[in-house]
Amino acid sequence: MDSPQAKKSGLNLPAGMSETSLRLETFSGSTFHAVTNLGSPRTISNLSASPSKSSSCSDRFIPCRSSSRLHTFGLIDKGSPLKEGGNEVYSRLLRAELFGSDFGSFSNAGPGSPMSPSKNMLRFKTESSGPNSPYSPSILGYDNGFSSETSTPPKPPRKVPKTPHKVLDAPSLQDDFYLNLVDWSSQNVLAVGLGTCVYLWSASNSKVTKLCDLGPNDGVCSVQWTREGSYISIGTNLGQVQVWDGTQCKKVRTMGGHQTRTGVLAWNSRTLASGSRDRNILQHDLRVQNDFVSKLIGHKSERSYRENGSNLNLSLTSMQQVCGLKWSHDDRELASGGNDNQLLVWNHHSQQPALRLTEHTAAVKAIAWSPHQSGLLASGGGTADRCIRFWNTTNGHQLNSIDTGSQVCNLAWSKNVNEIVSTHGYSQNQIMVWKYPSMTKVATLTGHSMRVLYLAMSPDGQTIVTGAGDETLRFWNVFPSMKTPTPVRDTGLWSLGRTQIR
Repeated sequence: MDSPQAKKSGLNLPAGMSETSLRLETFSGSTFHAVTNLGSPRTISNLSASPSKSSSCSDRFIPCRSSSRLHTFGLIDKGSPLKEGGNEVYSRLLRAELFGSDFGSFSNAGPGSPMSPSKNMLRFKTESSGPNSPYSPSILGYDNGFSSETSTPPKPPRKVPKTPHKVLDAPSLQDDFYLNLVDWSSQNVLAVGLGTCVYLWSASNSKVTKLCDLGPNDGVCSVQWTREGSYISIGTNLGQVQVWDGTQCKKVRTMGGHQTRTGVLAWNSRTLASGSRDRNILQHDLRVQNDFVSKLIGHKSERSYRENGSNLNLSLTSMQQVCGLKWSHDDRELASGGNDNQLLVWNHHSQQPALRLTEHTAAVKAIAWSPHQSGLLASGGGTADRCIRFWNTTNGHQLNSIDTGSQVCNLAWSKNVNEIVSTHGYSQNQIMVWKYPSMTKVATLTGHSMRVLYLAMSPDGQTIVTGAGDETLRFWNVFPSMKTPTPVRDTGLWSLGRTQIR
């Protein structure tokens, strides 16, 4: 039973404690009050109490100041905006990887909707199939829409110098669309046909050598080096094909067979093909005594005329001629173009064309085989066509066609990168570099005052030389070096200025 003293008390005190054990001590001249527990050795002071109010107080913890190290307070890193932005990117990436890219739209959904509708947090097996690629840049192996945050930024477009770094005078360089008067050998020697003469210009030391003079009754119509770069073939206005030793400047052989001028030549590893105004393509083999070993006849047009009620088939032989000729890199196919607007593809063991492509509407002089993809052929049409067309010679399908807006005079494929360069005639006489297969323009170069009829590439694949009827040869640094460079001689084309080739 409770004691009478405990009943009188209005306080709930522990057993053995009475109100008399508590007393309020008042400090004179001060507004502070202290509650003292006489039964306890601890005294608590309330220093913040209002003089008009009394409040109960409790113990407070006073830290040890010697362990606070307040002298390091000024060394706290406040964080830069760049760091905060990086933290934000990291937070978004982590949130996307864990909950999906649509997490923000589902985070405010009702209580019955899942927080991660597109992914299972606890997934104990791998899906057999799905849109996720094993090569996805995402951390967890799928594309979440934020992979661009960590992807490598796109490379800036490659800059191509807009001006030639060397210019050579080329007097008497003809302005004739159907001739091929410039070629660059694998030994770094440039051959140029000027009038009745052929000149050799060494890119290593800029030395000019006169190879030959055909005389007043003949003229140079085409030049072509062998792949080894030791011998050069010359097509003449009289229909002959001459082979010269380029190092000794000596004639090796003269071969006939064409009725009129030989405007285009093409070597493979064993034989030489020649195209003429007589529409024929001759195959020459220097190992045999005959002038040619086979004749390819395919560039021939016929028109039907009605006269006095009868049909007359008249062969148009006076104007049809072969002006483009290129062997594929594996020597299996020969592409030929003519001003009959046809592009023919021949097999090396057949005398009949394997493909007859007639989509061009003008003469086909510009022909180039891709060094990067077997069976990929590019061709360009003349003024009435203006298109660069790409073909799959395996099935004869046209892959793409680009209208360049001007006459296509030459095409050359880079061996260092998957790009192609084209030279043009009216109206801008420009040189254009294209990226394949997107056919986006890498560069447009101008400088010639007449149509750019001649094009050749240096053996290292970085420099091209262009020639025009303005009697100049211009050297342009167009393509980058190979990723795995092979030893080549210095082109010696780094000096600026204008020199004369003869």
